[in-house]
Amino acid sequence: MKTLLPLNYIDTHCHLDGEEFAEDREAVLCRAREAGCAAIFLPAIDFKSCYTVLDTCRQYPDYCYPMLGLHPEEVRHDWREQLEKIRSLEATPIAIGEVGLDFYWSREFEQEQLEAFEEQVRWSIEAQLPLMIHCRKAQNELVTILKRYKDELPGGVFHCFTGNEQEARQLLDFPRFVLGIGGVLTFKKSHLPETLAGSVVPSALPPASSASCPPVPLERIVLETDAPYMAPVPMRGQRNEPAFIRHVITRLSEAYQVSVETICQQTTANVRRIFTF
Repeated sequence: MKTLLPLNYIDTHCHLDGEEFAEDREAVLCRAREAGCAAIFLPAIDFKSCYTVLDTCRQYPDYCYPMLGLHPEEVRHDWREQLEKIRSLEATPIAIGEVGLDFYWSREFEQEQLEAFEEQVRWSIEAQLPLMIHCRKAQNELVTILKRYKDELPGGVFHCFTGNEQEARQLLDFPRFVLGIGGVLTFKKSHLPETLAGSVVPSALPPASSASCPPVPLERIVLETDAPYMAPVPMRGQRNEPAFIRHVITRLSEAYQVSVETICQQTTANVRRIFTF
């Protein structure tokens, strides 16, 4: 049996407070620690989930950290009331999230989503807290809003990035932001490895070669699960959990042709550059 090397990484996006983990949350955390997960960030999606996120983080201090916000799929006509309640909580989140825009299924609440997202961007600037941003089928609208505040934005993560090289460049034009990379990287039909690292670079090439510069530098990537969703290969179909990030790290290592230790060290440094915890 192959011995796994000890790793040290951070899961920047995990819905550990969800009902999916109600029966074995302690065991999930035990496996995470054994796998080398040094910290887990939990995003809220609405006012109600803020309580479950905060409660979970209180149970596991100095390991689980809360992010508070209103998810775009939870935005309705009452979004102002929801945000007011979230902001009134006596809590110190490490980020505003999970926030953003999602027009994948419907544009029924498009205007409400746009306004709610912009309000939370302003909250991020006011509080000097990074943003954890969700975006599906709405990148142009999202970028339009962010450009209004580009020089003021404290930074953050574009969560669950699955786009192409052009979309990556557009997002990374915001200098204090990084891309959140998870299980999709490992999927058989995913083009994400090439989007991030470009063509495989033979090790014989000198470091100064232009081919050695990937489209997305490792300095602009952080790791995430989005658990219980998006489990990586070979765990697809199972409930995702922080211990499974090992498979994402391995695929990143292959794509960038660096060691798994380098992936862990650099992505952890990137997290600590953006978040205070």
